[in-house]
Amino acid sequence: MSDLTTIARPYAKAVFDFALEEEQKGQKEALARWDSMLAFLAALVQNEKVQTFLVSANSTEKLTDGIIQLCGEQLDQYGQNLVRIMAQNERLIVTPQVYEEYKHYVEDFRAITDVEVVSAYALTKAQQQKIAKAMEKRLARKIELNCSVDKSLVGGVIIRTNDFVIDGSTRGQLHRLASTLRL
Repeated sequence: MSDLTTIARPYAKAVFDFALEEEQKGQKEALARWDSMLAFLAALVQNEKVQTFLVSANSTEKLTDGIIQLCGEQLDQYGQNLVRIMAQNERLIVTPQVYEEYKHYVEDFRAITDVEVVSAYALTKAQQQKIAKAMEKRLARKIELNCSVDKSLVGGVIIRTNDFVIDGSTRGQLHRLASTLRL
């Protein structure tokens, strides 16, 4: 998987840089437009029939024309150029990873971090705002909360983002207590 990310990263960076340049020239929503195009391409490439086509196409032109035709109006001329370049380099299969890397570049640019909050019970808006404010302060970034409920936690919350986890759940506390008592 890391090999695919290594392959995908330069494409994602190039797309991000191009989209950012477009926005700076006054093309509003260029980042969002590229996000939409890459999301569509990634979903398309993950389709079983399209994967068969990617493997069986006997020429780059046939492959490029087929993918562009399948995309229809979803791609503008620059999106079509990306398909051509990736097809010539036999890299269309890594489009989902390109999309994921692109999203990371956009998140870093916008300084937004996704934070997953799993709680034993549904959180109120006030609780969500309190968690978001505390996490924004701790991470020095804007936060986008993704809240879910897991009754097996018994009580409390688990907060996750990237490599950072805060386990304030009752279940987690019981596990830590059990580990301590075993020593």
